[in-house]
Amino acid sequence: MHKVDVIIVGGGIVGLATAYQINLRHPSLTLAILEKEAELAHHQTGHNSGVLHSGIYYRPGSLKAINCRLGKQAMETFCQEEGIPFEVCGKVIVAVDESETPALQRIFERGQENGVNCEMIDRSRLIELEPHVAGVQAIHVPESGIVDYVAVCRRLAEKLEASNASFITNAKVTRIDKRNDAVTAVTSAGEFEARYLINCSGLQCDRVTRLSGQDPQAKIVPFRGEYFKLKPTAYHLCRNLIYPVPDPNFPFLGVHFTRMIDGCVECGPNAVLAFAREGYRKTDINLSDLFESLTYLGFLKLAAKYWRVGAGEMWRSFSKAAFVRALQRLIPEIDASQLESAPAGIRAQAVGADGSMIDDFLILDSERTINVCNAPSPAATSSLKIGDTIVDILSKRLD
Repeated sequence: MHKVDVIIVGGGIVGLATAYQINLRHPSLTLAILEKEAELAHHQTGHNSGVLHSGIYYRPGSLKAINCRLGKQAMETFCQEEGIPFEVCGKVIVAVDESETPALQRIFERGQENGVNCEMIDRSRLIELEPHVAGVQAIHVPESGIVDYVAVCRRLAEKLEASNASFITNAKVTRIDKRNDAVTAVTSAGEFEARYLINCSGLQCDRVTRLSGQDPQAKIVPFRGEYFKLKPTAYHLCRNLIYPVPDPNFPFLGVHFTRMIDGCVECGPNAVLAFAREGYRKTDINLSDLFESLTYLGFLKLAAKYWRVGAGEMWRSFSKAAFVRALQRLIPEIDASQLESAPAGIRAQAVGADGSMIDDFLILDSERTINVCNAPSPAATSSLKIGDTIVDILSKRLD
């Protein structure tokens, strides 16, 4: 049995950032990062569009708002110090007609409350920034940016490997045993014992939380985010980041345009129920995962309330023409010939038993375990601050 001070379950950016913050603040502690895949950053981190979010959307005082603002600063500092390319390119949030301006105003006010550098701009200023965009008014957020989060993970792993951390891949956690003085993770790669265990397993976080003996207060329902990307001849249509005014009930919906750090431009997402927790393709089906989603009362309540929205997302999933029409609301010049398929991502959406979507980050702790039970976007932007928050909790146990 391998013994360490702290086990971290999950080798994505939240797990690695947490390990990094532990190492900074408690360098004498030994760490074991357990990853069920053969490589790190394989799932949500590896399918991330790479946006450095400003925190403009999130409820003031929420964990998302606080961690995003501070996490973005920490991420930019880390990238600057480590020579990881990033760019503060700015974005626009666009009201395409007058009916969307009240909601745009509310977002602007929220951004000001959160301390975001943002400005309400008229059509003339909008087309200076994004000449091909339709819209009557917009919010310009100059501090938004782009980065490669997989590159960030590689550097975090390099720094951790040079310290008291070990990485164990192909190590799926199947059981967690707790005693008064220790916790043991039984995995496909053997058993690991530690004083404390931190669960940062993303798409599997609710299952690992239950293995630890805690109630995650929600179940993860996977939504596949489907994307296209512009062909190089159409890159000129989008200079930086172009977002619509979001639906407050579904802030993660609404197709947008994202220039990525490698120069390509991603368009999407369309969000549909995935038939597997790690189902990146339409043909990926895990009957157990699908049965779990379709028989979960919380999802059934969510689907019953918002079936029209879901139907629209499903239609765009199978109709490229419908997807293009959604894109044309922001950039009317777009046509199907300018688009090619891009890799999909999976959003680990925590849904409560009452059908509510858990919007904020959710971290639960007990004597021997700390479980990150909900960390959707902007978790990558926020990851270093999320890690710092977790270390605050851990440090109280160490005192």
